[in-house]
Amino acid sequence: MKTPTIGSKLSVWDRYLTAFIFAAMALGVAVGWAVPGVGAFVEGASIGKVSVPVFVGLLAMMLPVFLKVRYEQMRAKALRLKVIALSLVLTWGVAPLVMYGIAALTLGDLPHYRAGLVLVGIAPCIGMVLVWNMLARGDEELAAFLVALNSVIQVFMFGPLAWLYVTALPRWLGLSAAVIDVPFSEIAKSVVMFLGVPLAVGFGVRRWLRARTGSRWYDESFVPRVGKIPFVGLLYTVTLLFATQGEKIVAFPADVVRIAVPLVVFFVVAFSLGFFVSRAAGLSYAETTALAFTGSSNNFELAIAVAISVYGVRSGEALAGTVGPMVEVPTLIGLVRLTLWLGKRVSFRDGGAPPA
Repeated sequence: MKTPTIGSKLSVWDRYLTAFIFAAMALGVAVGWAVPGVGAFVEGASIGKVSVPVFVGLLAMMLPVFLKVRYEQMRAKALRLKVIALSLVLTWGVAPLVMYGIAALTLGDLPHYRAGLVLVGIAPCIGMVLVWNMLARGDEELAAFLVALNSVIQVFMFGPLAWLYVTALPRWLGLSAAVIDVPFSEIAKSVVMFLGVPLAVGFGVRRWLRARTGSRWYDESFVPRVGKIPFVGLLYTVTLLFATQGEKIVAFPADVVRIAVPLVVFFVVAFSLGFFVSRAAGLSYAETTALAFTGSSNNFELAIAVAISVYGVRSGEALAGTVGPMVEVPTLIGLVRLTLWLGKRVSFRDGGAPPA
């Protein structure tokens, strides 16, 4: 009997997400180049600093994720203190430092792109990480708990970390030419709008709907129906953002490459640190895999939302966040394969990767 491949276990959306993103990017660039005024229109259709057309796409990306998070598992998993503590250090301590260092080294002359990557680095993934962990046969319950925990932590930690890494740290290091002063209040408002509100609505709707319809209908019928909405929202948002950046991308295509390279380096470095530190701490293969992917995947939706809200739709920060998803999918699939390979060749407490 033929063993299913990683690609065959992915849905059509997941398997071809990179191709879809490239198509959305190309469409957006074409629209932006053919209709130069589209950027001004998207930015002008705003309430305060928030572009309504972009907000619709970002809400479509964020809300369904919070509807799927299994909050009810948090109590049971909270007892695994050693694993949770290590995950928090890797996710909220190590990953942001790694991203800042890589961005500073590779984009020191392009501070707006650097700031965009920093916003990506301080936002741990709360969606696709569950897919990568599942494909690599990690601890799915632990991964779901960490996603739920990080969802809550992001509401409180993203703002302070964004201010620290985007504004304060460059100034302390004397990088005056690269300092981009962002008021903490602006970042906090963006986080509340794009993360706090979807989290509260998602938690409330999940609790209410499961109580009325039962957990089986909710998990097996409702969640799959809303599960593809984030992908549609992502493609819509990517198209819109690249339309606003169309003229810039046509004029400076090398900038997209310069953004993509440090992202790939970050994924590999952050994952490797998480994997080998967790294994050295005596965790099982399943636990090590869950921590490694949790610490190296990112919430591009939140990074894009904050970049747009604080810097504007046509900013370099927004472009840096938008390039992220097209890099994440092929890189993380490669890391899934690497994880399964290592799981059969490196010793673990539970014997390594289970057979397919």
